[in-house]
Amino acid sequence: MTPLVVVTGMAGAGRTSALKILEDLGFEAVDNLPLGLLSRLAAETETEDPSPLALGIDSRARAFDPERLLAVLADLRRGRRPLRLLFLDADDEVLLRRFVETRRRHPLAPGRPVADGIVRERQMMAPLKAAADLVVDTGRLTVADLRRILEGHFGPRDRPGLTVTVVSFAFRHGLPREADLVFDVRFLANPHYVEALRPLTGRDPRVAAHVRADPDYDAFESRLFGLLEFLLPRYRAEGRRYLTVAVGCTGGRHRSVTVAERLAAHLRRLGYTPHLVHRDLPGGTRMADPAP
Repeated sequence: MTPLVVVTGMAGAGRTSALKILEDLGFEAVDNLPLGLLSRLAAETETEDPSPLALGIDSRARAFDPERLLAVLADLRRGRRPLRLLFLDADDEVLLRRFVETRRRHPLAPGRPVADGIVRERQMMAPLKAAADLVVDTGRLTVADLRRILEGHFGPRDRPGLTVTVVSFAFRHGLPREADLVFDVRFLANPHYVEALRPLTGRDPRVAAHVRADPDYDAFESRLFGLLEFLLPRYRAEGRRYLTVAVGCTGGRHRSVTVAERLAAHLRRLGYTPHLVHRDLPGGTRMADPAP
């Protein structure tokens, strides 16, 4: 039986982009569905065994009630069709910026400041977020990043292999919320304190040489690579289709970038096709999906 994915979340968090991506993955997508039609549409399509179905529903829907939606979803889960609830989120500051940039009113505060609508909606949506099968924070994601995540979770079942993303990041900017495994490399020699290396990044051979000259580097890299060589086949055997490995240092510019580059290269030698993302390097893009 083909799956049903219900896409919800905070306004401005990228629901429209997520539905477009799912449509590209072969889903039949229906957005802004009235709550009263959810059960009927799901029941009608279940008997026909159609393409996978993605339904967008959020606080804009007429007579929207999170508790009622959860009750409907609980009833649908008793049927034959596999159901997953996808919740898209972002920090309040990110949501506010997106609304300001697109000059859109918040659906829950048409005559008041956008911030008031965000506060009200976050309280309203809390039960759905808690019940979600998958929560994706889009605050620091590009649309391409979101596509990789959704492909990993909802792409065709016959696609071989495990999709691995390696992310370098700065601890001072927070952990990548999509990370499954996080490694802290702040114990390694820091090129920031070498004046000639400070303006460079971990992609530069001179910075990489400095990091790798640390007396503990070889032992660390050997253990890191060995751990992932052990874990990845087991994640795949367990049915896991998407994994994000995050490597962090203080500024996300030197040590984490070097280690992430070398880890991605090692995974390629093992036969994987990893995506490599340097989240906090200057010039990095962020997702700027128009607010719904």
